[in-house]
Amino acid sequence: MDLNSASTVVLQVLTQATSQDTAVLKPAEEQLKQWETQPGFYSVLLNIFTNHSLDVNVRWLAVLYFKNGIDRYWRRVAPHALSEEEKTSLRAGLITNFNEPVNQIATQISVLIAKVARVDCPRQWPELIPTLVESVKVQDDLQQHRALLTFYHVTKTLASKRLAADRKLFYDLTSSIYSFACSLWNHHTDTFLQQICTGDEAAAANSLERTLLSLKVLRKLTVHGFVEPHWNAEVMGFLHAVFERLKQFLECSRSIRAESICRDRLEKTIILFTKVLLDFLDQHPFSFTALIQRSLEFSVSYVFTEAGEGVVFEQFIVQCMNLIKMIVKNYAYKPSKNIEDSSPETLEAHKIKTAFFTYPTLMEICRRLVTHYFLLTKEELTMWEEDPESFTVEETGGDSWKYSLRPCTEVLFIDIFHEYNQILTPVLLEMVHSLQGSTNMENTNAILIKDAVYNAVGLAAYELFDSVDFDQWFKNQLLAELQVSHDRYKPIRRRVIWLIGQWISVKFKSDLRPVLYEAISNLLQDRDLVVNDFEFRTDQFLPYLESMFTLLFQLLQEVTQCDTKMHVLHVLSCVIERVNMQIRPYVGCLVQYLPLLWKQSEEHNMLRCAILTTLIHLVQGLGADSKNLYPFLLPVIQLSTDVSQPPHVYLLEDGLELWLVTLENSPCLTPELLRIFQNMSALLELSSENLKNCFKIINAYIFLSSSEFLQMYAADLCRSFCELLKDITTEGQVQVLKVVENVLKVNPVLGPQMFQPLLPSVFRGIIDGERYPVVMSTYLGIMGRVLLQNARFFSLLLSQMACELGHEVDQILGNMIEMWVDRMDNITQPERRKLSALALLSLLPSLNSVIQDKFCGIINISVEGLHDVMTEDSETGTYKDCMLMSHFEEPKVTEDEEPPTEQDKRKKMLALKDPVHTVSLQQFIYEKLKAQQELLGEQGFHALMETVDTEIVAQLQEFLQVF
Repeated sequence: MDLNSASTVVLQVLTQATSQDTAVLKPAEEQLKQWETQPGFYSVLLNIFTNHSLDVNVRWLAVLYFKNGIDRYWRRVAPHALSEEEKTSLRAGLITNFNEPVNQIATQISVLIAKVARVDCPRQWPELIPTLVESVKVQDDLQQHRALLTFYHVTKTLASKRLAADRKLFYDLTSSIYSFACSLWNHHTDTFLQQICTGDEAAAANSLERTLLSLKVLRKLTVHGFVEPHWNAEVMGFLHAVFERLKQFLECSRSIRAESICRDRLEKTIILFTKVLLDFLDQHPFSFTALIQRSLEFSVSYVFTEAGEGVVFEQFIVQCMNLIKMIVKNYAYKPSKNIEDSSPETLEAHKIKTAFFTYPTLMEICRRLVTHYFLLTKEELTMWEEDPESFTVEETGGDSWKYSLRPCTEVLFIDIFHEYNQILTPVLLEMVHSLQGSTNMENTNAILIKDAVYNAVGLAAYELFDSVDFDQWFKNQLLAELQVSHDRYKPIRRRVIWLIGQWISVKFKSDLRPVLYEAISNLLQDRDLVVNDFEFRTDQFLPYLESMFTLLFQLLQEVTQCDTKMHVLHVLSCVIERVNMQIRPYVGCLVQYLPLLWKQSEEHNMLRCAILTTLIHLVQGLGADSKNLYPFLLPVIQLSTDVSQPPHVYLLEDGLELWLVTLENSPCLTPELLRIFQNMSALLELSSENLKNCFKIINAYIFLSSSEFLQMYAADLCRSFCELLKDITTEGQVQVLKVVENVLKVNPVLGPQMFQPLLPSVFRGIIDGERYPVVMSTYLGIMGRVLLQNARFFSLLLSQMACELGHEVDQILGNMIEMWVDRMDNITQPERRKLSALALLSLLPSLNSVIQDKFCGIINISVEGLHDVMTEDSETGTYKDCMLMSHFEEPKVTEDEEPPTEQDKRKKMLALKDPVHTVSLQQFIYEKLKAQQELLGEQGFHALMETVDTEIVAQLQEFLQVF
């Protein structure tokens, strides 16, 4: 691509690609896509985005295309890779000037330079770092900033490389520039502090931006640029300086107005300081040992004493708490139970921690956490009054513990209490005892303190197991508090029910539960209270089932936020799951409401996931009656499992489970249920972690109505299986083979014909001696079905294999029997072991010399089978086949057991037709041997039996003595 002639054309097409008119936009995008692999295209793009006189949108697009091209074509091994000549020219052009005036484009240019550096620096691009170092020294503000921005992105990218050779290069780079990076940071930091003192906020803002960027560079170099950083004086000097700089910046925050341009950037820099410490602790815990004392003193001082008043802000408090938490929990600082097994570094760190966390310090931290940080704020109380649902969602959901203050304080409390529970348990219990009895409704602070203390007791439930008699506390205090109806006591009622939820799985007598259910039922009528999901005993809960379910359903209808609906649905699902079939009289209202909720949640896939989970439990609870849900249920399954529909990304896993339980509980196959299987072909092609459920669904269809199902889908299924078996794990291979085995079990006549393309590989696997026992076992199960239940097809398959392998039929048969006998130990399932014995015995009686030659092996397997299935009747002293089934009985189900599904019943009925469960192995052996004796005559049969080991013959005679 000639630069001069091409620039105009590319510029024109880029301009068209920024158009809002799709008729103009689409052809332009197509043309740009075609140019991606043209030599010279990226040189043209470089000329365009570095030309500041052109339209910003066009330049922005040129940068993006350049950046994407680096990902695809920069590496030498990439298809259509850029030539080395062009890459050399582009590298030079990228660092010629650092004067991009537009911030967004400057950032993109920095990122793309870093992408090139990831591949080429330092070997193919040795001049990059020296050029950046020189450029950050210039006096021009714009050039200095852009060079520093690029310096940061390059450092960040190189630090992220993980191969040993790349790590070594980064260590070398760090050694060469660390001193410069430190001095650069100190220079910009000092400049900023001086400008703040003189009140020059505009200049201070610029300097602060450079301080922030240089600190980002130092963070990457410090954390990732040294193997043992504690041996480097400059590194440890910088880290100690972080604490001093933090104090200076926190003091600065007093004099900077909240609305000032500097304020937000200052807080970002303060947070970055704490990130340096957190990252260093995470990556180099032993190198951090020298900083433990100072880190704890600094954090505790600002977070738990008056020193922080007026200067700390929420995110800073969170970071300080995270620092304390990481030191407290760090496994590198915990000695082994046997002290002699601990390293000196661990013992030193533990010693420092122990010396710091004295009783007064721990007591103050605990009290401050509970009585200050756990308190509900005025804003939270107002929010609760005005919008209780939003308040509950915010408090129970929110951000992760790392970034949000309330969850962070709770996690820190849990970790410190766990680590120092012997010291802190009396402190917390004293706080609890001081709050017993009634609380003055006019004293809001007293109510909030009680809420906070109860919160602490709930969080520390497992640690307090031996110290709190929760049953007595519930009866004497908490139950009464649940019954206080005063509006101002609402926080306590809510907290108490949450507290019980924390303790119920730890320590709560079952005979108190009915009283609790009564209290919950009353509380559910107060829509301001959060719904908790409790463990419960079904028999105790049943008297309250109707009222609870009704109240929960009403709550589900009334709440408006997605998260709340999801939570209520979760509780409803738990109730349905536990009471199972006993839910049937009460679910009518929910069944009618769910289609409406599904429609309303079209844009909320997580809520739809919750609906799917509820439907799963509903179908299990309704059993065969779930057929009445099909008009709603089947379209939901259809949408959730259709990979061409975008929502499947969120809904597929739950959708497959719903599909499976629907089939398992279906009394019969409907045309609509059969039609959904059209989704399966694409699901099998995905080969995802959901494949296991897909196979379960296929098996469920086979058990439900094999003839109808296989008539429509067998050919497609066989094709899919043939493709899957080319590239699948051993476990996946077994799953495919089990489906085939089930087909043969259900339909022994047509099954082998329908899956005929798969059977030669099974046969070949047997005679080749498949090395994976579980696969070999399944192969033998499949061949056993064919041999025993469809001898004519087995004969045709034998002839086909002899033809394919170029051997005589008898030789192939002999090889198969020999391998079967040899690998019988691969079969662990008693059903398959009996099947093998029946299948090989079915070859008798026979005059075939090969079968007679293998007679000894067949008898060995048969006797092994007898040992597997025969049990001695204690009354008569005779043996009987324990696998025989004569009739179907509905099993008696205990309270803790799930009732049998329709599929369970179908499997039982199928077993009544299965030779494994209808043919006595003892009788079968006797009849086959008798027939063989009649065929050969007494002398010939005697000679055949002499090929069998005498011990085996003796065992056989003992089993057959009744005949």
